[in-house]
Amino acid sequence: MHAPSLTLMPDLSRPAAELITSMEPWDQWAGAQAISLWAELADAATTPNPFFEHWYLLPALEAFDADRAARILAIRTGGRLIGLMPIVMQRSYQRWPLRHLASWQHANAFLGTPLVRAGCETLFWQGLLDWADKAAPDDGALFLHLPAMPLEQPLTQCLMDLCFENGRPAGLVMREQRALLHSPLSPEAYLERALRGKKRKELRRQHARLAEQGALAFERREDAQGIDAWIETFLALEAAGWKGRSASAMAFAPETASLFRQALIQAAALGKLERLSLTLDGRPVAMLANFITPPGSFSYKTAFDETLARFSPGVLLQLENLALLRRDDVTWCDSCAAPDHPMIDSIWTERRPIGRLSVGIGGKIRRAIFKTTLALELQRNPTGIGA
Repeated sequence: MHAPSLTLMPDLSRPAAELITSMEPWDQWAGAQAISLWAELADAATTPNPFFEHWYLLPALEAFDADRAARILAIRTGGRLIGLMPIVMQRSYQRWPLRHLASWQHANAFLGTPLVRAGCETLFWQGLLDWADKAAPDDGALFLHLPAMPLEQPLTQCLMDLCFENGRPAGLVMREQRALLHSPLSPEAYLERALRGKKRKELRRQHARLAEQGALAFERREDAQGIDAWIETFLALEAAGWKGRSASAMAFAPETASLFRQALIQAAALGKLERLSLTLDGRPVAMLANFITPPGSFSYKTAFDETLARFSPGVLLQLENLALLRRDDVTWCDSCAAPDHPMIDSIWTERRPIGRLSVGIGGKIRRAIFKTTLALELQRNPTGIGA
């Protein structure tokens, strides 16, 4: 994937004293005025991240942060909000008792990049690191950990460049790749390039055989009409498959089901949800929810009827999803899938590199200790790359 077309503007002419960094309980960001500022920042962000937008993050915090441990870190300058992220103090790191600050994450958040106003990348990272340096001694934090960061984005590179220029220890401690849809080709040309003729013929055969079972139809919606019923049907469809048998379906976890319902309802109301359904005699046999966050998008959740697996309804729906390539407002779609996913990796040929970053904070002694622990981690983890 190519980086979005933008020019980084460090704007270091503004003195650091103009930066105002705040750490507030997340429920203080649930008011109308705060949400308005948050939404405007998300739309102006250099790297889109729906999982840190208000309509997704607030329901997620409500569901998974019962003890209110997370805070919203916000940075302002000149009266404008230039960056925002959820942050939490962690008492351990992997199996080690290492206290550290971290971007707050949960199992259904597939990207951890902060929302940062385009042109304010260096200002944001400088403000965050200055704040973390001061907070480290009081909190006992050894480093700042940033999971699920997009490694191809200028925002991430800006952080690593800043650390290098200032002699601050930092490292990429994990790297993986997941499927990405990003191409100037038409859906038809893309499919022809991605799949061999034999495989395309097999999919046409499966489509024809599925159509023989009843009235086969496809629907794509971007409005909020019927959203409640669509959500409940999706949850039931997912629970009827292997995730239900393994008790990992969203419907089996009240917190996850609540997040799914609230996030999709709000995203639909804001025009940020695209719903795809493949139906047989009016009954959905495959469903897909995309978050639309121009210039990107995110393939959030999908489910299909496993009793019809011989017809590959989930794959057939993904072929319809290639219509994203025709959108003028979207240039790429993140699959949000695990690396080496057996289905989506065979259709989407591009890859998005995602990684976990650790950055030293505090004074010289604290940073020296972190540098030693970072070296030990990188020795044990061959996928990590030291900065």
